[in-house]
Amino acid sequence: MAEIATDELRKSEAEIMDASKSVFILGSVVGDLTIEEDAGSNDISLEGLQQELEECKADEVVANILSKGVKLREYTKGVENNLRQVELDSIQEYITESDNLVSLHDQIRDCDIILSQMETLLGGFQVEIGSISSDIKILQEKSLDMGLKLKNRKVAESKLAKFVEEIIVPPRMIDIIVDGEVNDEYLRTLEILSKKLKFVEVDPMVKTSNALKDVQPELERLRQKAISKVFEFMIQKLYALRKPKTNIQILQQSILLKYKFAISFLKEHGKEIYNEVRAAYTDTMNKVLSAHFRAYIQALEKLQLDIAGPTDLIGVDTRSTSLFLRGREPLKNRSAIFALGDRINILKEIDEPSLIPHIAEASSKKYPYEVLFRSLHKLLMDTATSEYVFCGDFFGEETVFYEIFSGPFAVMDEHFGTVLPNSFDAIGIMLMIRITHQHQLIMSRRRIPCLDSYLDKVNISLWPRFKMVFDMHINSLRNANVKTLWEDDVHPHYVMRRYAEFTASLIQLNVDYGDGQLDLNMERLKMAIDDLLIKLAKMFTKSKLQTVFLINNYDMTIAVLKETGPEGGKIQAHFEELLKNYTAIYVEELLLEHFSNLIKFVKTRASEDPNGSDKPITVAEVEPLVKDFGSRWKAAIELMHSDVITSFSNFLCGMEILKASLTQLLLYYTRLSDCMKKIAGGSALNKDLVPISSIMYEIRKFRTF
Repeated sequence: MAEIATDELRKSEAEIMDASKSVFILGSVVGDLTIEEDAGSNDISLEGLQQELEECKADEVVANILSKGVKLREYTKGVENNLRQVELDSIQEYITESDNLVSLHDQIRDCDIILSQMETLLGGFQVEIGSISSDIKILQEKSLDMGLKLKNRKVAESKLAKFVEEIIVPPRMIDIIVDGEVNDEYLRTLEILSKKLKFVEVDPMVKTSNALKDVQPELERLRQKAISKVFEFMIQKLYALRKPKTNIQILQQSILLKYKFAISFLKEHGKEIYNEVRAAYTDTMNKVLSAHFRAYIQALEKLQLDIAGPTDLIGVDTRSTSLFLRGREPLKNRSAIFALGDRINILKEIDEPSLIPHIAEASSKKYPYEVLFRSLHKLLMDTATSEYVFCGDFFGEETVFYEIFSGPFAVMDEHFGTVLPNSFDAIGIMLMIRITHQHQLIMSRRRIPCLDSYLDKVNISLWPRFKMVFDMHINSLRNANVKTLWEDDVHPHYVMRRYAEFTASLIQLNVDYGDGQLDLNMERLKMAIDDLLIKLAKMFTKSKLQTVFLINNYDMTIAVLKETGPEGGKIQAHFEELLKNYTAIYVEELLLEHFSNLIKFVKTRASEDPNGSDKPITVAEVEPLVKDFGSRWKAAIELMHSDVITSFSNFLCGMEILKASLTQLLLYYTRLSDCMKKIAGGSALNKDLVPISSIMYEIRKFRTF
């Protein structure tokens, strides 16, 4: 192989030498060419030569050649010689390195062999790797398959374990269910039994298993035994509720609720027995609570204070009422028939504990019926709330509550069926309506709906009764015997005082409610009292006394309405307007009584032109008026003052009327004075005129009262 490589190298060197010789010959040929021959050729065009020369000036090599002053031909030959020399040097260097090239060729060939061997080896590796990858893939698939099988076996194992755990009946459980007492451990065992029974009934696969055939009879016997034992236990506990003086709520919360799972067990696995227990509890509580409420009502009835009877009406003459009818209650309580007074405090004590009858009876206290009404319903709300919550927790059924309370509701209905038809206390009935509303709010805040329908029924029964009693008051005014009621006295009439107190009471009870129905009824009552009061006033023969009577009654009514606060509204404004109108009438009547000539002259003649009418005002016409006023005006004012003091029961009202009268008198006299100034010769009477300042001074004396 080395000899062949040497021969090839020698052939290459010979070829290179031949090529060198060819280059030299070509150079000699090129060197023989002359520029003059080319320049003399007819085919060469000199067009654009000047431009090319200009461009060559900027070339650095050309500029360097031109700067040396060498001819172009000589320079070209020098360049060609240099190129030939460089070429020869390169060939010589290649010949010198020929041994190294042979060595390099050998190394390249060895590398090629080695790489060929490596390629073969790597090809084998690739085949083996492909085989390994296939094996790994197979192993991976086997691993996934084994993992899936393992998972399935675990699931199967867990289900089987659960199945075994759920279906197996441990001896300990049998001992507890059959022989154990009903306690916490028994209830826990009962829960386990319940789960097993549900498991057997729900899962369709269990029903087809052979294991169930062995276990099911045992489970059924345990179920029947548990139901029997729980039934006996619960019946015994329910009998404890019937014992006298038993605190039912404590028994429910501390004992019965502990065994509520026993009731759930009966409900799920012994429906018939559960219904028996449920019926036993319902019947027991119905009777017990009915008896409790009946006894409480009987105790409360002993504490009742009768406020009003069928004759205790606004328009009824007190003198015509028999003393025997009034013997039901002390005289000091008669004011409560029409006046609210402290009775309104019951609305502030709405959530106070119920009355304890024997304590109240020991203190010999009596209460208006609305107090007993609130106490009875407070007991009902608390009992119903406790029972409703207990029934929901213990039985999980709201219907149990309504079955239990059908008895107490019947007792309450029977009681109100007796009380309401005999109730003639309109204020008491309205208080009960407001109490019922407050109780509805309390139950709403508790979020206990069990009394909603009952309280609605109570409210519906109270309103018609109130309307009936209210209409009795209105009819008593419309049908009143004026001659029997009339008293020869201008002071406020007792019928009007009753009306004022009654109206003020109802207004006060309507403040936070804005009941339009009540407002409408009070408007009807106001119209009736207006008519009756006018009839009573007409019984006086003198117009002045009629006016005084009306003013006293209106003033008293306004004063009573103001005592309730700023809620008098339209009714108070109505009487204030009437008072204003009749005050103006009284002022005119009082002034006419003492200064009739003066007032008649001012009203008829003072407004005329003294000199322009057919009958001019003369000094002679005015002089008697001026002298009469000047001689007795002070005495007349004293008489007016005395008259007002004796006529009006309200001193402040009388003083206001007196001031209004004196002010009106001053206006009349001022108009008379102004008229005199316009009369011819009227200045002659100036000496008889009373100075306005003197009259005002006297008026100020009365303003100090």
